Amino acid sequence: MGQPVRDYLLTLCVTAAVTYLLTGPVRKFAIAVGAMPAIRARDVHREPTPRLGGIAMFGGLCAGLIVANHLANLDGVFELSSEPRALLSGAALIWLIGVLDDKFEIDALIKLGGQMLAAAVMVLQGLTILWLPIPGVGTVALTPWQGTLLTVALVVITINAVNFVDGLDGLAAGMVLIAAAAFFLYTYRLWYGHTIEAAAPATLFAAILMGMCLGFLPHNMHPARIFMGDSGSMLIGLVLAAGAISVTGQVDPDTMKIFEGSERQATHAMLPVFIPLLLPLTIIAIPAADLVLAIVRRTWNGQSPFAADRGHLHHRLLNIGHSHSRSVLIMYFWSALIAFGAVGYSVHSTSLWIVIVIVGLSALGLILLLLPAFTPRAPRWAERFVPPRYRRRRRRPEGPGAASEEAAEGQQGPVDGQMEAGATDGSGDASEEREAAAGAPVAAGVSGVNGATAIGHRSRTADRRAAGSTRR
Repeated sequence: MGQPVRDYLLTLCVTAAVTYLLTGPVRKFAIAVGAMPAIRARDVHREPTPRLGGIAMFGGLCAGLIVANHLANLDGVFELSSEPRALLSGAALIWLIGVLDDKFEIDALIKLGGQMLAAAVMVLQGLTILWLPIPGVGTVALTPWQGTLLTVALVVITINAVNFVDGLDGLAAGMVLIAAAAFFLYTYRLWYGHTIEAAAPATLFAAILMGMCLGFLPHNMHPARIFMGDSGSMLIGLVLAAGAISVTGQVDPDTMKIFEGSERQATHAMLPVFIPLLLPLTIIAIPAADLVLAIVRRTWNGQSPFAADRGHLHHRLLNIGHSHSRSVLIMYFWSALIAFGAVGYSVHSTSLWIVIVIVGLSALGLILLLLPAFTPRAPRWAERFVPPRYRRRRRRPEGPGAASEEAAEGQQGPVDGQMEAGATDGSGDASEEREAAAGAPVAAGVSGVNGATAIGHRSRTADRRAAGSTRR
């Protein structure tokens, strides 16, 4: 069992390395071709940043599939199943549509049609839902039309859920990474724990998806130097949906009768995690909730469901006072709690301690949400090792030597002085997001949906460029 783990780890590392190394040249290419949209009123960044990061992520996907095809423990996936080829075909199509959108801003309905076409391509090559596990009933076979419609719907919804959450630096890549890690643990347990070979393609997809996100995150963390764009967000959404379709619709619970007793009991035993896999929006529940709330909000206001606005969950976290980094970490926390909680419950569904841990962590998450203004302070002895915003305020000296000490403090440079005055440590979190919370125009400053500056240093001047009106 150790050898397959090493093969998966090698595939993951190669995918991450290729994605990481390609992102730098892709960034220069995006700048050269002008794939740097103007600032929009709904954005939380202030300077144009290149996108097209999905090009590097697609390169990592191809590299991961090539490496896996030459590994002894993984090449059987390509020989016995057409699903890797189906994934590559659908991914290439959705990636091409995303690249065109990142450069030319294609219509939302055209993108929707492209998403449906990519899902249909995968269905034609065998990546489709064949049956569903229904509690109390067992396995229910689907007709070809039912399987096709359900597969297309699942792909389209997952792609758009990931696309909706791509609103802060590192947010979409990190949340999909967390979901893919939990997904990998479950599918690996099915394959090697229960010897269900039909779970092998989904396990490989999860490992490659983790590598794509890991390789891109260093370039995309706050402040981001490049964005994945629609070419990246739609791509990782499709890979996540493909894995869920593979393991949910093609792993027959009847194969588990040997250790559960009957098909009906096997279905019940797998329910705690079959439902999250049937609807991967439960694994990525945060973007799913954001998607539903956005559609309801825009429809209620008389807008198109595809109209852009600043009402997403990550925008609301910024508005109540959380910094950019803290907002991203909070979203990571809830994603990990839901994803790994579902996997843990599927392993020990009768254990009370799992429920207690989930409830306790949920309470901790609620406390973090209610403390937006809390800033930890380092002890005196550790102040030199932490950013200035975590240092304790010093009292102003009094007496004859006060002037000289204040002058000496003034020579320390702009960083400490700005930090004590409420600026930031270079990340633009604190003061700029307070501007956003206060209702100031968000056309310049915080590295958010479209990250930090693309070329040179971040501007700290007062006169920012006006908000643009173009779409992302």
